[in-house]
Amino acid sequence: MFMCEYNHTVDPKGRLIVPAKFRETLGENFVVCKGLDHCLYLYSNEDWEAFETQLSALPLTSKEARQFVRFFSAGSCQVEVDKQGRILIPPSLRAYAKLDKDVVLAGALHRVEIWDKDSWYDTSVDDDVDEIAESMDKFGITLTQ
Repeated sequence: MFMCEYNHTVDPKGRLIVPAKFRETLGENFVVCKGLDHCLYLYSNEDWEAFETQLSALPLTSKEARQFVRFFSAGSCQVEVDKQGRILIPPSLRAYAKLDKDVVLAGALHRVEIWDKDSWYDTSVDDDVDEIAESMDKFGITLTQ
């Protein structure tokens, strides 16, 4: 499980250090893909395969399903960690997430999210978190005391 957030920079060649805590779970090679909200997702190969299985089960006859599969499959690639703990993020993915220099790597349970620092976490959500928490019961999530 991925938790915590780290601030790093993308160098001019598109390389990014992945924190050692995240690399322990991700391994030496893993998947980077487009994420929702214009961030990038990092998945271990095992978690990516589970996600791929779900995508493969979507009906080919559904236009929305085809678009969803394209978004994730065409917007993904395998990356390998170099000796300095860095990965090379392809230019198309850097452009999608608007990653220029300062980024935040945030644990999100079964994936890591990479955000442009200026886009990371809209603090106005803090003001609405009580309402958001109340709405989570429709997904079967309740906060315990």
